[in-house]
Amino acid sequence: MDATQRVARAMSHTPRATHLPDREVPNARLDVPLPLFGGATNSQPSTVATMLVALDVHRGHRVLDVGAGSGWTTALLAWLVGTDGEVLGLELDGELARWGAERLARHGRGWARLEAADPTVLGRPSEGPYDRILVSAISARLPWTLVGQLTDGGVMVIPVDGQLWTCRRVGDDAEVTRSGAYRFVPLVEP
Repeated sequence: MDATQRVARAMSHTPRATHLPDREVPNARLDVPLPLFGGATNSQPSTVATMLVALDVHRGHRVLDVGAGSGWTTALLAWLVGTDGEVLGLELDGELARWGAERLARHGRGWARLEAADPTVLGRPSEGPYDRILVSAISARLPWTLVGQLTDGGVMVIPVDGQLWTCRRVGDDAEVTRSGAYRFVPLVEP
C-alpha cells in the first residue's frame, strides 16, 4: 500500500468531526480550514492529506506533531504508525492542548499523546530523535532546531515562506523539496 492509500485509510478511520467544536461538526466534510478557538484552526482535509503523503509515515515510526491543535493530525499519525510506533503532539496553547488531548483519547490510541508545548523550546529534543516531524504552522525559514531532532534520513514536512517543504535530514545537512502554495498560522519560535 502506498502513502496515498495509507493516508486515505487513516482519514477514513479518524473522522475530522471528532476533533471539531460542536458548532463546526456540520461543516466537517467541507474542504476548508475550520475555526477552533483562540485563533486556531483545524486544517482543511486536502492539505492534511498532502502533508501526510509527503511525510510518508510507516508503522513503527516515532513522530513529532508540532502545532497539533485539536489532535486530529496526532490521531491520524497514530493510526499510521500503529501500536509499534509513537506519536507526540505538541500545542503551544495550553487550553487547546487539553481540549485536543481529550479528543485524541477518544480514539483509544494509547501510543499517541498530545501535550502543551514548552514556549521556550521548539519541539521536544529531550525525547528525540524522531523518524518524522509534521509542522502545522508556517515559518519564515527552515527551523534547524527541528531538523536537528530528526534521525539521519528522517523527514519533516513544514510550510515555509508560503510553500510546503519536505525536508530529509542527511547528516548535518538537509535535502529540501518545495511544492504548492499554503497558508497557516505562524510558527512561534523561542
